[in-house]
Amino acid sequence: MVILSPLFSLENLYRAYRQCRRSKRSTHNALAFESDLEGNWIQLHQKLLNRSYQPGSSMAVLLEKPKRREIFAADFRDRIMHHILVAELAPKWERRFIADSYACRKGKGTHRGVKRLQQFTRQVTENQSRTSRYLQLDVRGFFISINRHFLFERLAARVHDAEILWLLRLFIFYDPVQDCQFRSATKEEFLQLPARKTLFKAEPDCGLPIGNLTSQFFANVYLDALDQFVKHKLKVRHYVRYCDDFVLLSQSREELIGWYFAIHAFLNNRLRLQLNGKSRLQPIGNGIDFLGYIVRPWYLLVRRRVATALHERLSQASAQLVRQGLTTDTNGRKVYPYPWDLLTRIRAWLTSYHGHFHYALGAQPWQNQLARHIWLAEYFQTDQGKPSYRRLSGPRHVQSVFQQRKWFRKLLPDHVLMTPFGSCWEMTCCSAQQTAWSLWCNRRMSGSTLQTISLRLWQSGVPVAWIGETGIPVATIRERVVMKRWEMASPLFLERVS
Repeated sequence: MVILSPLFSLENLYRAYRQCRRSKRSTHNALAFESDLEGNWIQLHQKLLNRSYQPGSSMAVLLEKPKRREIFAADFRDRIMHHILVAELAPKWERRFIADSYACRKGKGTHRGVKRLQQFTRQVTENQSRTSRYLQLDVRGFFISINRHFLFERLAARVHDAEILWLLRLFIFYDPVQDCQFRSATKEEFLQLPARKTLFKAEPDCGLPIGNLTSQFFANVYLDALDQFVKHKLKVRHYVRYCDDFVLLSQSREELIGWYFAIHAFLNNRLRLQLNGKSRLQPIGNGIDFLGYIVRPWYLLVRRRVATALHERLSQASAQLVRQGLTTDTNGRKVYPYPWDLLTRIRAWLTSYHGHFHYALGAQPWQNQLARHIWLAEYFQTDQGKPSYRRLSGPRHVQSVFQQRKWFRKLLPDHVLMTPFGSCWEMTCCSAQQTAWSLWCNRRMSGSTLQTISLRLWQSGVPVAWIGETGIPVATIRERVVMKRWEMASPLFLERVS
């Protein structure tokens, strides 16, 4: 019987499971694992004990934006093992990694990488008093070209635990193309990708799947050899790398050219990688296109492609809202639906893009984008420059339907509220409207009566909010949210009605 390493103890497995499910708990694989959490947990432990564990089939996904590429999403059980492996190896390798490698590392990231590059532009130009240049390089088909044998040898040289070596060999030499499941695309569509963009055309013993935590960590380990060569052999002072995209700066054009040929030879001979044809050698004053920004010594600009991507997403969201009832009648009166699932996704987009824009000189471009989609003002409001929900829903702490209705009356004081009670609807008016609608106020109605009063409300031009139940329990009652809202008709329409 094999003695199990503490690395694979039940406590460690559960800790890795808790990390793995962050932001992934609602996915199909995570829910399937949690449906029998204890059983799956024990089963995984037993397979590790007798070394019968094997990675499961991956989900192959074809992404179209920002450029066409494939993603292999590992099974939830395998992602738990990814977390265990990386948590064990990362601290040891972090001590070796250079400070200016910013991809997939704790305390690093895109924004810090961009800021570091901007700092380097000021240093090398001596606050723009000296003409300097940058050399930007990129590896062609990096993840598809990684040699697995070289990667394993590099990792194994620093590992002395047999259990970790076994797990490393298992994941590095696992081929996700075998028995993978296809989602939203067929195998033929994957085969249409260029050879440097898909694992289906990778050379033998080459390629890592994009999308796994281990692949991101392994990429840093693989290119650490390049980092050490650039810093210690070439003695490059101003060097920043994010995954396979890296920038070198110097006051001498000839020095940059020399570095280019040295790096080209090193990648070919030592790492079996090649540079792509998009290398740039330009003055720093032209701006450096890096990680979604145009980097200049004293300011950052957002790439035009990023702004275009935001506009396209919001245009698609607008079309979905129109299909779900967003309309404007001939008098300019708007009807706003509230599809909460879609609005949740839009909010996530806005929050992400807002952070990207406002990290640079993006206040005006951001406002320009919002101005092109005026419907956003109905659903979102700005809180200290940051988009937040204008969530028209009842509070989570109420204990009765009366308190819920009081909340909505305070939230929408000038609206007629239509609230469901079983199969009926109750109409509630503010004090200014009660005289006109006294016959119908606080009266429950259904069927033809509801149709009649709905038509009269529309013809009168008053603002109306239709409240709906989500089925989610809140204290002793169910959650209610605004499902649709009619805004007030135009003054000309109201004048004609009166």
